[in-house]
Order: sequence, then structure tokens, then C-alpha cells
Amino acid sequence: VIDLSGNTEALTIPSGTTSSTLDVEYLVVAGGGGSGRGNHSSGGGGAGGLLTNYGGTALSLATETTHDITVGLGGTANSNGAGGSGGNSIFSDITSAGGGGGYGAVNINGPGANGGSGGGGSGEATNAGGIATPSGQGNSGGSGIGDNSQNYFGGGGGGGAGSVGANAGSTGGNGGIGLAVNILNPTQATAQAVGQVSGSDVYYSGGGGGGAEGNAPGTGGTGGGGTGGRGVPGSTATDGTPNTGGGAGGEDYYLTPSVGRVGGSGVVILKYPTANTITISAGLTYSSIPGGSYSIVIFTAGTGGTVSFASVGGTGRPSSPTEGLMRENTTT
Repeated sequence: VIDLSGNTEALTIPSGTTSSTLDVEYLVVAGGGGSGRGNHSSGGGGAGGLLTNYGGTALSLATETTHDITVGLGGTANSNGAGGSGGNSIFSDITSAGGGGGYGAVNINGPGANGGSGGGGSGEATNAGGIATPSGQGNSGGSGIGDNSQNYFGGGGGGGAGSVGANAGSTGGNGGIGLAVNILNPTQATAQAVGQVSGSDVYYSGGGGGGAEGNAPGTGGTGGGGTGGRGVPGSTATDGTPNTGGGAGGEDYYLTPSVGRVGGSGVVILKYPTANTITISAGLTYSSIPGGSYSIVIFTAGTGGTVSFASVGGTGRPSSPTEGLMRENTTT
């Protein structure tokens, strides 16, 4: 027991409030993988890795503290070799890995690249799809196949967040389906040009379809995956859709322009209590949807930016203790 009755200045307490926290829901989607140009067809690009807590346990974040934001770019196209892997997307301590590039090279065999979801293998011969790594963000890509006896060649489908990319057979492999995450409803997603709306859901991170020579190419996975190209006049693969994390469609050697396709860029979406005012640094492209209890911010481009949230009912922890109220203890 401490007797303070004879010294009223013996105890002071800091003024101001201590650092507080807020609960945030997030969707972090990395850039999708690009594709190459195959002599007989390229594998589709793997979807960007997808991490979310929407509908689950909210993330507790400190207020008055900066948190990193990066939106991953889509993987580059290649005219002779594997497409580039997509860029990572980041929010605070959460990192989604870019999708693996689909392999396609002239007279060279190769597997799809590893990534958030793996890229598809080339259709020059039997080539494995890339592996999804780290685990829990997507799925592996499909195998490509080249069969001279049957005269068909197809690239494997890129993996998607919701399923593996399909192996090629007599056609190019289909891209894996993405995941439906309704942190934005379909009307909001359409207005913001993010995700792919399908019915009452919004999908992200679909894999790219594998290319094919002569036969049908693979379809892109729902969630922005590009469609594969077919080696006949008038057919071409398509890019992954921007701000979906979709993988690029695999290209074929005989198509014009004779180059692979680009993966779709990623997106970072945060839902936070409106009372915790958000501050966003320069260098980030974003839009906001204000609400009553909760607001949403959508980041569609930018690297190395930050966000911070104000505390509610105070100014945060002081930089150094300051004198507050004195407490006199008159009992022992």
C-alpha cells in the first residue's frame, strides 16, 4: 500500500488516450501471370494469389500507424519463352503472390511458372503446370501436351484461386475458376471496374486458358482469366482483365501479333469503420465508397504507398508522457 496523503505530486498520469485499434475486412489480389508464344501453343497465365478475411474474422489494426499498400501489376507478355509472373499485392503484413507465367517458346519445351496460382505448361510436348506457392492463395496450372500422332497440341490452363487449371488434351486446357468474394456487390464492382460479375457474385483471380494449334483453345476462368488463342487466321488470345488478378490466355505461334498476352493487374479492397478516418499517401490510385457504419476504399494501382486510420475519441498515444491529473490517496 502506498500512502500519498503527504505528497499530492507523487503520482501523475499521462494525458491523452492510448493507441487504439480498429477492425478491417480486406481483399488482396495479386497480378495475374502473362503468357508466351508457343511454337505449338502456350500455357495460360496463372491467376494472382488471393487472400481475404471477408465474412470471417476481422483483422485488428493499430490506429495512428502507417500500413503498406501495393497493387501488383499483371505479368508481361513474351514472344519466345515464358510469360512474366504477376506482381505481388500488399496490405500491411499481408502479401498475395503474383501468378506464374504460362510457358510458350519456339521449339523449346517448358513448364508453367510457380506463383500464387501456377501457369500452364507449353504444348510443344508434355509439360507440367506451375505449382501454387505459397499454399493457400491459389491452385496449380495444368499440363500442356503435344501429340504428333494425333496432330494436336495444347497449352495447359493457368490455375485459378478456386480450382486447378485443366490439362490440355485435344484442346487447350481451360483456366481454373476464380473465387467469389462479395466485399463489393455486383453493382459496386461494375461501377468500379474491378472483379468479374457473374450472377449475384463478384469473382477474382481466374486462370488463363491454354492456347491450341488448330483445335479449340482453353477458356479463361471466371474471375478475369483470358481466353487462349487458336492457330488459325482471325483468332487471338486475350489479356487477363485489369484489376481482377486474371491470368493471360496462352498464345499460338501462328497468330498475329505473334507474342503472348499480359496478365490482369491486381486490386486491394478495404472495408473499415467510417468513424476511423483514413489517410492515404501519394502514389496510389484509389476510389472510395462512403457508408454509414462502414466505408470501402478500392486501390487499383500504385506501389509503395501507405494508409493510416485515425483513432476514435482521442488523439492517440502521446509521443512522450505528459502531466495529467494528480491523484491524492488519503488512506493507507
